[in-house]
Order: sequence, then C-alpha cells, then structure tokens
Amino acid sequence: SNIADLLFQANLLKEIPRSGFQFLGAGNESVAEHSYSTTFIAFILANIVPDINGSRLISMCLVHDLNEARIGDLNTVHKDYVRADPDNALRDTVAGVPFGAVLEELIREFEANQTPEAKLARDADQLALIIDLKALADIGYKPPEKWLPPIIDRLQTDAARTLADDILKTPYDNWWLKKMG
Repeated sequence: SNIADLLFQANLLKEIPRSGFQFLGAGNESVAEHSYSTTFIAFILANIVPDINGSRLISMCLVHDLNEARIGDLNTVHKDYVRADPDNALRDTVAGVPFGAVLEELIREFEANQTPEAKLARDADQLALIIDLKALADIGYKPPEKWLPPIIDRLQTDAARTLADDILKTPYDNWWLKKMG
C-alpha cells in the first residue's frame, strides 16, 4: 500500500505545471517532464564526468522534485510569500516505504549540494531549463535573453558549463535539419 501510494504521488507530477513558465510568458512543462529532462542530462553527465557515481547521480535527479507532488512547484517569486514545509512533505512521502531511507538520503543530498553527484544533479536541473529557454529563444521569444545569464551563473561544474556553452551555440532544430540538407 505504501509503495502504491508513492507511485501515485510520483505519477501526480505529470499534472503539476512548472510555475516559472508563467513569468516567462511562453512554454510549459510538467514537473514530471522536467524530471525526465534533468535525469536524461544526468545520464549524459554521468558518462562524460570521470569518477562519478552515475547511478547515484541519475537516481538523485529522478527524485529531486518528488516533494512537489505535496508542496507544488514554487518559483522564486512564490518562495518570497509562501512557506512550504519540504521536511514534513519528505517525512510523509517516505513513511512506511521499505526503501524510504534511500529516497530521503537522495533528496537530502541533492538539497545539501555538497557531493560531486549533488553538484552535477543541480547542474542537470539548471541545464534542463537552459535547453527549454534556448529552444524558446530560437523560435523568437525575447525573455530567455534576460533569463539565461543568471541561470548559467548558477552552474557549478566545468562539465555543465561546457555543456551549456554547446547548447547555446547549437540551434534547437539542428539535429533534425541535418536530415533535410
């Protein structure tokens, strides 16, 4: 029952919109879609950064926003006015789950941002947004020009900065235009 509850909670992330896009004025994404992008980026980082526990990095990214099923996706503006209780949400999420300690450890490690895997996980989280913003900029939206610099400044690792530079230099539709030419 507790594992089924966890599965339903995680599944709800498909229905929770990422709230920052409202301020951007374009684009949309669910928390689950964001978690997929972040996890896929983590997979890439795990394969290009030496001496990283790739399984831990990927697992951390997979669950990093799990609490948002209970507290919602609070963006920077919301956080100035709304006080969520992520610790309580996490306790309730893992209560009675046989591997709850593993989930809690991964989420707390992500939040503490101390280990190399946590730093890469946080970078993957930012890179997922950079990709979305770059795609919007490529189709003519102007706000990403203002949003991208502070997000790029949040990147902590050389690997993420290099990947961000590649993303920003590459047109979003480059991969499929190659087949047309």
